[in-house]
Amino acid sequence: MSDYVDRLREIELFKGLKPEALRRIARVASEEHHARGTKIFQHGDAGDKLYLILEGKVRISREMPGMGEEALAILGPGQLFGEMALLDEAPRSADARAHERCRLLAIAKDGFDDLLFMDKDLAYEVLWSVVRMLVSRLRETNDKLTMLSASGKF
Repeated sequence: MSDYVDRLREIELFKGLKPEALRRIARVASEEHHARGTKIFQHGDAGDKLYLILEGKVRISREMPGMGEEALAILGPGQLFGEMALLDEAPRSADARAHERCRLLAIAKDGFDDLLFMDKDLAYEVLWSVVRMLVSRLRETNDKLTMLSASGKF
């Protein structure tokens, strides 16, 4: 479990959380193994888990009508995906497939929600961590849109 705590500490969503908070999150996590090409989830599925990549790579993609699969990202060890499932009730916005054999740390929405409900201090810490993460992503998106606009490709 200490390996999980160390890994959780490194990711943006949980960065800055106290060690005990990280241990409590690690206790509701489980490890999953996926062979190359395995579909982890697909666009439209209910979002019931977030995943941290411990080993291997995961491809995030969408099927584009008339064009086939469009890869949005190839993620590797230490990266997180499926986190929007913990933040809203909306279905998955993309497909996730094992790009190569991978080992994942999965955190189920139900267990995470229960944990936050029982520990309001942890919920507060996680809320602010989520706010920082979303603000960072919004800034990145603004920068990308500015570059696209300036280059005339938008």
